[in-house]
Amino acid sequence: MAGGGCPSAGRDKKLSGEPGIMSQMGKTRNLVLGLVTLVMAGSLTACDDGRAGAEGAAKQLASSLSALDVGQIAVDGKDAAAANDELKAVFEGLDAKPSVQSGDVKLDGDTATFPLSYSWNIGSAKWDYSSEATLKKSGDKWAVQWGPALLAPQLSEGETLSVKTVPAQRGQILGAGDAPIVEDRPVFRVGVDKTKIPAEQADASARAMAALLGLDAEEYANQVAASGPQAFVEGLVLRAYTADITEAKIKAIPGGASILDSMALAPTRTFARALLGSVGQASAEQIEKSNGALRAGDTTGTGGLQQKYDSLLRGKDGVEVIASSEAKSEGETPGTKVFFSSLPAPGTTLKTTLDLKLQQLAEETLAGVGPASAIVALRPSTGAVLAAASGPGSNGYNTAMLGQYAPGSTFKIVDSLAMFRNGATPDSKVECPSTLTVDGRTFKNAEGYPETSLGSVPLIDAFAHSCNTAFINARDTVSQDQLESAAQALGVAVEAPKLGADAFLGSVPGAAEGTGHAASMIGQGKVLFSPLSAAIMAASVGNGAPVSPQLVLNADAAQNSSPGATPTESGSASPSSASAAAIAAPASTKPITKEEATALSSMMRAVVTSGHAGFLAQVPGAPVGAKTGTAEFGNDDPPKTHAWIVATHGDLAVAVFVEDGGLGATTSGPLLKTFLTAAG
Repeated sequence: MAGGGCPSAGRDKKLSGEPGIMSQMGKTRNLVLGLVTLVMAGSLTACDDGRAGAEGAAKQLASSLSALDVGQIAVDGKDAAAANDELKAVFEGLDAKPSVQSGDVKLDGDTATFPLSYSWNIGSAKWDYSSEATLKKSGDKWAVQWGPALLAPQLSEGETLSVKTVPAQRGQILGAGDAPIVEDRPVFRVGVDKTKIPAEQADASARAMAALLGLDAEEYANQVAASGPQAFVEGLVLRAYTADITEAKIKAIPGGASILDSMALAPTRTFARALLGSVGQASAEQIEKSNGALRAGDTTGTGGLQQKYDSLLRGKDGVEVIASSEAKSEGETPGTKVFFSSLPAPGTTLKTTLDLKLQQLAEETLAGVGPASAIVALRPSTGAVLAAASGPGSNGYNTAMLGQYAPGSTFKIVDSLAMFRNGATPDSKVECPSTLTVDGRTFKNAEGYPETSLGSVPLIDAFAHSCNTAFINARDTVSQDQLESAAQALGVAVEAPKLGADAFLGSVPGAAEGTGHAASMIGQGKVLFSPLSAAIMAASVGNGAPVSPQLVLNADAAQNSSPGATPTESGSASPSSASAAAIAAPASTKPITKEEATALSSMMRAVVTSGHAGFLAQVPGAPVGAKTGTAEFGNDDPPKTHAWIVATHGDLAVAVFVEDGGLGATTSGPLLKTFLTAAG
């Protein structure tokens, strides 16, 4: 009685025994069992129509597609291994795995159809679509009917999918007055176009191009070999052709090509490079650390502000998923069609306080300096960083903002403020012997110190001529923690919440004894400044109140930007006990007052009018106040020295530093004069 492939119900054998009641009971029981069998048979026929098997097969297909592995499922009319190879080839270029869900199964005899919902994360975009799948029943198994449309609608035989990045317009970096610093400028992308040469020519062309561009031939040849037959393999980006690299020389190489493009660039190759960073193709390391935000071929920032604010500047790239097919006959162009696209979102402009004229002037002033060097210029009234230039001897390091060096006698500005707070005035008498011994260590004045300023002299005179022994003598009345407090009162070694860039803001230990305390009084020992922190100190004197520097004006817009690199210890600098962000000034620290600043300004002016920076008296415009500094370092005999000078000039404060520079007055001083005179 059962049908449709359902198992038949079993029948009881005829009951044996005595006739009568037992016979009647047997007939009744057989009737009941027969009815039950009929009902069960009808039920199984209705349920077992193959739906459970088809739904299981549908879910298994969706799961296998999600894993990009269909090698274990039944495929109708095709080898499962061949289908698996085809699956991987189609999706390999997407460099991702989809999430695939099967929908409601519709049965029609031995055929089952259902939708497959695909969801891909392609870069920062999401690509969702549905395809239709068909199962055929063969015996007791359901097998999928394989075809390219199963993987994506309109996908044809032989086509493969790949992702093309649609670059977002990178945000500009602006300077003071919104003057463009980094903006799109024309460039030439030079390399080998593999579509223009036979495969066997690629290696020779790559090596010839590497020789022309000055690249590592083996490395570039490997890049060309690893690229697909349709690839243009970039070797170098040029702002302009040169005498050595001309368009004619590029095209003379088989497959050589030069593509006109644009790139976010500063006015010159070296302009504020250590501060701004650069932009180029993401490295393998950057891609790995980006958590999927970067893909091969993407453009990203490296170093400086370009890296720190990369996510703000980069915007969000668009993507295109394209299907490509190989040419079916010789001379036929391979076909492509777009399956999905998302529009790019342009990056945000980064606004800074950099003055293009002063930055360029600072770099030109340092152009001939061999050792690491820096010029930092601030506007005391606002704290705006107008220039932060690191010379060619810095070899790309941001000496201006990250350098950690003993500030030498420029630190006597801090000493003097501490002495004022203990009752001294510029006219107070101090003792300035030619030498002074502290705990067995002998300190002396700089070579050429005038004998007329030895002995008992006014503090202003000792400051103007930079008497080391006079300030070391003050150690008995100025404690180390008072030095720390005075430095913080001048904006040094405290946080700079408006700066918006990585910087070393100074380190002045709050405890030191004996020779350590004595060395601190002349800006050595464990006292460390960057050229930026030295400029902050001078700016606070010029402003009559502590100056907090500001470089990036819209840093708040980049709360989700990638973190900047941790500032590292510079060249010859000793390790610092303070972090790169410095420390917050204690609530008990008293900021410098107008009266204190006026007294310090008079002493800085005396350095120009009667001290060893008289050459600055010729600078036109507002009177210049200055303080030189020379700090010994290393183990050479005689020791090498850092050369410093800081100055105020109207609403301008400047610090000039040369790492291995002799005396501050004779090395950094002339650089400062050149800068201030041209700055106007």
